[in-house]
Order: sequence, then C-alpha cells, then structure tokens
Amino acid sequence: MAVFGRLLTAMVTPFDRDGKVNLEQAQKLASFLVENGSDGIVVAGTTGESPTLSFEEKVDLFKAVVEAVGGKAAVIAGTGSNATEASIKLTKAAEKVGVDGVMLVAPYYNKPSQKGLVEHFQAIARATSLPVMIYNIPGRTGVNILPKTMAKIAELENVVAIKEAAGSVDQATELIRILPERVKVFSGDDSLTLPILAVGGYGVVSVASHLVGLKIKEMIDQFLLGNVAVAARLHQELYPLIKALFITTNPVPVKTALNLMGHKVGGFRLPLVDMTEEEKEELVRELKNLNLL
Repeated sequence: MAVFGRLLTAMVTPFDRDGKVNLEQAQKLASFLVENGSDGIVVAGTTGESPTLSFEEKVDLFKAVVEAVGGKAAVIAGTGSNATEASIKLTKAAEKVGVDGVMLVAPYYNKPSQKGLVEHFQAIARATSLPVMIYNIPGRTGVNILPKTMAKIAELENVVAIKEAAGSVDQATELIRILPERVKVFSGDDSLTLPILAVGGYGVVSVASHLVGLKIKEMIDQFLLGNVAVAARLHQELYPLIKALFITTNPVPVKTALNLMGHKVGGFRLPLVDMTEEEKEELVRELKNLNLL
C-alpha cells in the first residue's frame, strides 16, 4: 500500500470571478506544486474549502488533478465528512476517477464517541481498496481521535497513515509508538513538521508548501540525512511565514499569498472572508522577507 511520499500539499481550491470552481487553474496549481517539491496533493480538504464544495464539484476536482499530475505525484481525495454513508459514496466516486488514496477527516459537529469513530472510519475503509489517511484535527471537528482509537482503526490493512493536527507532540509520539510500522504519522501543522519528524514521524500535509515547497522538502531531506542543525535553521527561517499563514482562518492567508504571487486562485466562499488590512500587511512583510514578493 502506498504511503504517498513525505511532503503532501493540502491544495487550495481555485475559484473564478463568479465563485465557481476553476478547474483549469486547479490543474495549473497542482502542476506547480509538484514541480516545487510536493510528492502528493490533497484535493478538497480543509484548505480546499471542502465544506462549501458540492459532491459534483469535488469529483470534478479529483478528475482534473488526476489528469494534471497523475503518475507524477500522489493524488489524495478528501472524501471524509460527518455522514458515513455520504463519505462512502464520495470515496467510491473518487476511486472510479483514479485517485491514489483518500483522506478522511474525523466527523465534525456530531461529536461521536471513540467507538463511533472506529465504526465510522472502518465502514469507509472497508468500502474501498484505496489507501486511507485518517485526519485528526480536534480544533475544527470537536473530537480528538485518541491513539488507542487510531490503533483500532488501523487494524484494517488499507489504513496507511494519519494526518495528526491535534497540536501535541506528545500525542504524535504515542501514535508513532503504538501504531504498526506500515501506518505513517504525518504532521498536520506546518510549525510541528520538524518536531514530529524528530520523534519518528514520516512527513507533513502542508499549507506553507504552496509557497515554499522546495525549502520544506530540503528541511525534511536534511533531517533524514542526519543534518539536524541545517534542518533546524530552515525551520527557523520558515517559522515566521508559517505563523503568518495562520494569522486568521486557513485558507484565507495562503490564498491571499498565492494571488499576490500571481497564481489566480480567486477568492473565498462564505462564510470565509478577506483578511483585514493589518493581517495582510503582516503576511506581505513575511513574504517579502523570504523574497517571495
């Protein structure tokens, strides 16, 4: 089963001036990301504004990105939701269009028990032959997938990874300690990529890689080569930009940055809105500091 590579980008969803999904721009952006360090692309995840995309829009995006970078990089479809049957339906549709794997976020708003999480994820994983990445982000979902729960979910052979975004190196360490070696732990927070690598993590599902993918790739590679001081310097260099990318709700800053850099990814769908001028000034400052503008 594939593990997708170490640097995955959670890609934004480009919109046109009318707020419709811009598939041509999505293909251009996916190609740019692969040329700039990404081993794989996560399509229609949180950063892709998945809550405001329709079923049809998601499937069209999966198709478009597979056409653009299939065979060159892993294409991972964000097919999770808070409705198990809907997630199964979307996962099957994604499999038909040729994606390399799926990412399943913890059910949001319903706040299932740990037992409910196991049954939800296993039901979806059993419905597909694709490799599955679980996505734990309690700050958005209201529920934390505990390490013992993840170990139970990972009893299914096609569960191969977890994107861990609880913000806790302790929890990431426990996951790495108890999960089978075939199940890779990815940081879901750019700022924790290096710390999680240091405790045995595998890679990152990144937002910052839209802008500095080659630098993040270099940081990972230097760490794996044993050049920890070099990796740490790169981490410190990128840290101010990473913090600026989360000054307000993701993906608002990264989309703003991409537009400033000439990538026509468009605006946002409500309830997301533009950054304040003060927030934008801070983002621009950090982009200039890294010679991105």
